[in-house]
Amino acid sequence: MTTTPAIEVTELVCSYGDYKAVKGVSFQVNPGEVFGLLGTNGAGKTSTLEVIEGLSRPTSGTVRISGLDPVADRAVLRPELGIMLQSGGLPSQLTVLETMNMWHGTCSYPRDIKDVLASVDLLHRENVKVGALSGGEQRRLDLACALLGDPSILFLDEPTTGLDPESRRHTWQLLQELKQRGVTMMLTTHYLEEAEFLCDRIAIMDSGEIAVDGTLEELAAREKSIISFVMPGALPGAQPGAQPGALPGAQPGALSGSHLDLPMLSGAEIISDNSHVRISTSHLQEHTLEILSWAAASGIVLENFAAKPATLESVFMEIASPQTEPAL
Repeated sequence: MTTTPAIEVTELVCSYGDYKAVKGVSFQVNPGEVFGLLGTNGAGKTSTLEVIEGLSRPTSGTVRISGLDPVADRAVLRPELGIMLQSGGLPSQLTVLETMNMWHGTCSYPRDIKDVLASVDLLHRENVKVGALSGGEQRRLDLACALLGDPSILFLDEPTTGLDPESRRHTWQLLQELKQRGVTMMLTTHYLEEAEFLCDRIAIMDSGEIAVDGTLEELAAREKSIISFVMPGALPGAQPGAQPGALPGAQPGALSGSHLDLPMLSGAEIISDNSHVRISTSHLQEHTLEILSWAAASGIVLENFAAKPATLESVFMEIASPQTEPAL
């Protein structure tokens, strides 16, 4: 049995005059999935999201939400969607409670207002005017408005910008609970840790195109892990003047002319600046074990030793290029 994608984007193009912000983007989001769309400013994230949300029409290509057109079928889809824009633009003279009451009237199946305010930790601020809220509190109110209609599909454009670390973690927990209830989410964020924590799959945009997409594990597998340390110091009981021997399975002569004469692990790349060594490898566990065994057998201490797997940040930095176009 084939399941209709919650969101399906096919060859999406968005142009503004002669400037093409989105260049033939295609992807889909499955029901109940959290999908992250990352990229630097100007990469095309917000333009893509606005078309999917039905706020603008594509120059070409198609977008379907649960098989429906988000513009032509807006009346049918709207009760199922929750949208949190980059900037909510809520009236500054209304109180939090007045704002929620106003929003309540636009929802087909609204949740209890106080329950929603409690979930975003704003119940104690219900009688405060929006203009008197901090930036982080205003973002939490934007989220409350997006959640008030009890959506099955939630769009989040930079949902935790301006939040302090505690509030950000609270929001992540709230979104995790929504995910457990089966809510489909699509989000953009500049916080890579946020994408790692929340997303099932991630796409990274660069210059209007999707450079890579996949699970966090699939993306991390594209980059090499890093082993680093400082050479050398003697282990307790080592012979004076002990020198490192050859690593098991290593290719000698990796640092010819270096006083370290550190051999290269097969398939790895070694960069050395005097005693500081950095090894790039696709075999983190195997090479970490070999290096530590080699150091122990040679009677030396590798100071500041660290073995770090590839991260979303390393993938992002490899892909993202400096943007010279205006952010759209």
